[in-house]
Amino acid sequence: MLFCILPKLMNSLSSIPYKTKQFFFVLIKLSIVFGSLYFIYNKLTNNDELDFTVFIELLNKTDGFTAKNILFLCLLSVLNWGFEILKWRNLVSFIKPITFIEATKQSLAALTASLFTPNRIGDYAAKTVYFSKRFHKKVLLLNLLSNMAQMATTSFVGIIGVMFFVTIYNPEISYYKIGKLLFIVISLIAFGWFIIANKQINIRGFSLKKITQFIKSIPLTTHINTLLFSVIRYLIFSFQFYFLLTIFGSHITYPDAMVIITSMYFLASIVPSIFIFDVVIKGSIAVYLFTFANVNSLVVLSIIMSMWLLNFVLPSLIGSYFVLNFKFPTNFDKPNNVGF
Repeated sequence: MLFCILPKLMNSLSSIPYKTKQFFFVLIKLSIVFGSLYFIYNKLTNNDELDFTVFIELLNKTDGFTAKNILFLCLLSVLNWGFEILKWRNLVSFIKPITFIEATKQSLAALTASLFTPNRIGDYAAKTVYFSKRFHKKVLLLNLLSNMAQMATTSFVGIIGVMFFVTIYNPEISYYKIGKLLFIVISLIAFGWFIIANKQINIRGFSLKKITQFIKSIPLTTHINTLLFSVIRYLIFSFQFYFLLTIFGSHITYPDAMVIITSMYFLASIVPSIFIFDVVIKGSIAVYLFTFANVNSLVVLSIIMSMWLLNFVLPSLIGSYFVLNFKFPTNFDKPNNVGF
């Protein structure tokens, strides 16, 4: 659906007079920034799971929140997004070399645009506007590859985590529901395999044969670096979660914590959801999983809130600046001969 809508939208915008287009984009930029700010404000003041005043009171009572620890948490967030930016630069440089600063602007502006959009669709749309029309399909695919690499990392590590979790804590499991889920997953894989096998299928200009050729044309080193940056990111934000556990006074070892953390991220990632409710889903799953380790639910919810503030809210505020200062590009480099 995304691949069908965005190219058509961008094509229609290209026919609009320049001044009208600029006015239109000013309205969009303001809407994105004010929409994201309102969402953040609403989430902080109207959180059914954790009242913000209770969260602040708990922070004040927690001795571990020293200036040194707060700086370290912020450093972990910087590293988290730093590797995400490197991953995006690594991928997009295949079609057009960009600097780290340009990749930073694109990544953080896209985060701001995706904050309140279903399943982060705004991330795809925001990144395409930084490139000329002839690059749009490639940018969409490269962004999809970036997200798939992160999802693959989360799934691979998470499945191992779930296996250890079931072995250690022996939770009550509904094998009927698991069987139903496996049936759906296998059906989707089979359907995907059928689509890939029929490469002549064309979806609104996206020929699966050309998509396959485009992906194969990307250097192996680029694919490896994309996966490597995804793994490093995962290790950083999962450790950040564990570090917050220690700050809040939870006496849990790193291996035990990682079993639960990896299971949490995996289970949260496979639950279909609108991104604005992502923090709620992670909170519910985390509370359930950490009860097996006797971690207080208030502590778990506070950690989820802290992770959201550190890795989404603060970067999106920086991204708001890039959104407001975005200028619609008028001159573009010639594309390479690979792709569509």
